[in-house]
Amino acid sequence: MIDKEYLSQCSERYKADLKGNIMPFWIEKGLDPVYGGVYTCLDRQGNIMDTTKSVWFQGRFGFIGSFAFNNIEKNPQWLDASRSCIEFIEAHCSDPEDGRMYFEVMADGTPLRKRRYVFSECFAAIAMSEYALASGDMTYAAKALALFKEIRRFISTPGILPPKYLPTQPAIGHSITMILINTASCIRKVISDPELDSQIDESIEKLKLFIHPEYKALLETVTPEGNLINTCSGRTINPGHCIETAWFLLEEARHRNWDKQLVEMATQILDWSWDWGWDEEFGGIINFRDCRNFPPQDYSQDMKFWWPQCETVIATLYAYIATGNEKYLDMHRKANEWMYAHLPDAEYPEWYGYLHRDGSVAQPAKGNIFKGPFHIPRMLVQASKLCDEILAM
Repeated sequence: MIDKEYLSQCSERYKADLKGNIMPFWIEKGLDPVYGGVYTCLDRQGNIMDTTKSVWFQGRFGFIGSFAFNNIEKNPQWLDASRSCIEFIEAHCSDPEDGRMYFEVMADGTPLRKRRYVFSECFAAIAMSEYALASGDMTYAAKALALFKEIRRFISTPGILPPKYLPTQPAIGHSITMILINTASCIRKVISDPELDSQIDESIEKLKLFIHPEYKALLETVTPEGNLINTCSGRTINPGHCIETAWFLLEEARHRNWDKQLVEMATQILDWSWDWGWDEEFGGIINFRDCRNFPPQDYSQDMKFWWPQCETVIATLYAYIATGNEKYLDMHRKANEWMYAHLPDAEYPEWYGYLHRDGSVAQPAKGNIFKGPFHIPRMLVQASKLCDEILAM
């Protein structure tokens, strides 16, 4: 039996936290009134610890400002924040020599570091597409699509992105496969192009290489043929990442009129990843497991980071809508109650990001190069929408 009162309370709480806590914190403490864009290295109170700017967070907050504007409230501050981040990206964040984006820049946009990934580009593209929807300026839809095509060129052209491993151990990664589904899906909301649909089809097919039923797991790294790499790194399961992939697939299944095969693929990944990730002793989703149950190599292996909890809240609601199976509402309640019991800061705005396995705070900063205004506000928007959808069913 659906607990409609509980879901209604969840929806209202998500919206209230977004409007009264998370967005005001980042607009007041993070936005840079001098150079534009957003600072994310903020301590517990919101003081700036480091003026280094994460480029992927310029795109991430660029997306969030418009996403919240489009789905929760037509708040002009949110749209202004989105535009500021996007304009900072356009002015400062691409290398003029090869067109690739930096990973870190200084406060004024002076470049600091590039990495071998295209995540900065992906988040910039979804920011531009969502801003096009919010502002009505379709030039940003065209910019998002052009950037997406550059991303595909970067990935497919040998020599542009350095390989992670030497040829002695060929490997492919789950992360880029899954993020391209979401990137193409976000852009497709505002502009059509065959390359967007082709990329989603290719990524879904490629994801099958990472699915290993013998371990009931989606692995992070496999050989190009999809075989297990029997090393500590190769046996890694990242439950939060897999759960995020599950709801990306469910979103695509919805686009395809709830495609049965995609729903089954997504819910299988969610079920397996819940079993690997949910901590029966302390609650919450842990960071890493080894598919053969050896001790995980990563030093943060049993910690509870903020973002897997957020992805689980979204994925379980999506899974209920897709299947009608009330076990997913039970999973949502567990994940949601654990999240609210441990992540929000009772004294200062925003939420903690880094917890020990028992849920105690490992460090209290509200942001850094990797944590900022993305997973939490995205969850608050998405989850409120999904709760409202279930209540209207």
